Amino acid sequence: MAARKTTRKSNVSAEELKAYYRDMLLIRRFEEKAGQLYGMGLIGGFCHLYIGQEAVVVGLEAAAEEGDKRITSYRDHGHMLACGMDPSGVMAELTGREGGLSKGKGGSMHMFSKEKHFYGGHGIVGAQVPLGAGLAFADRYKKNGRVTFTYFGDGAANQGQVYETFNMAALWKLPVVFVIENNQYAMGTAMARSTSTKDIYHRGEAFGIPGEMVDGMDVLAVKEAGQRAVAHCRSGEGPYILEVKTYRYRGHSMSDPAKYRTREEVQKMREERDPIDHVRDLLLTGKHASEDDLKTIDKEIKEIVNAAAEFSKDSPEPSLDELWTDIYA
Repeated sequence: MAARKTTRKSNVSAEELKAYYRDMLLIRRFEEKAGQLYGMGLIGGFCHLYIGQEAVVVGLEAAAEEGDKRITSYRDHGHMLACGMDPSGVMAELTGREGGLSKGKGGSMHMFSKEKHFYGGHGIVGAQVPLGAGLAFADRYKKNGRVTFTYFGDGAANQGQVYETFNMAALWKLPVVFVIENNQYAMGTAMARSTSTKDIYHRGEAFGIPGEMVDGMDVLAVKEAGQRAVAHCRSGEGPYILEVKTYRYRGHSMSDPAKYRTREEVQKMREERDPIDHVRDLLLTGKHASEDDLKTIDKEIKEIVNAAAEFSKDSPEPSLDELWTDIYA
């Protein structure tokens, strides 16, 4: 099946555009605050920030329906917020507190929400891909019309289990959207040095899985591609691949100084391709919002994030009894 590149744009209302701006800004400000708390020693372990990639998950959530599932890797805070998980509960989980969405036991990489159909946060590179196919298998078995968004990165795209999963998903026509968040760098290795092909989305062709490349810095392009992908899956035609070209502004994790790329490269992306600034410009030039309107949204988001940070500091650490809950014995 032929792969294609996304070029068209969705028609959206002013309210939808403002909602995308708000959702992306929430992720950006939340991640900036998480970086601050990590620097203060309030967040331990690993912490991978989503700054720069906000349009990917916000665009795809705009294409999702109630009951659809999502599963991703360790760069997962943005996915949690985009699917509606409580910012205070997410932040408290990052700080390992009782008020966290996994009671402080999951931390940054292993948070779950049955209510929001969010299945992690997985620390092993590529491990979530077969799990995502398993979630889709359950939905196909139940014939409930649901779709699973299975996110992984350009580095994970070279893992063998990904292609085993492609084969099984195609064979059983599973309703799964494989989302490759190609942020150009697998840890510290540029994609050109780790991947034999310029693009990744056409690798599904060997299995009969259609795919396309999407501008991941444009939330409207992502939404439109997401709508095509879910329509394909819901129609019973099996899986679909979206390679979403995006960019992370920070290091791979908080411990990464990112010396493998120039400061100028990052600055150029920030100035010319920032996904939030893009929506801001659409709102202002289209007269869908005024500067004051956007300032009001900015103020509301800062208040939500600050409240989440305070909640995470005030919430107590889990008791020792929690070591024995939510496990098989």
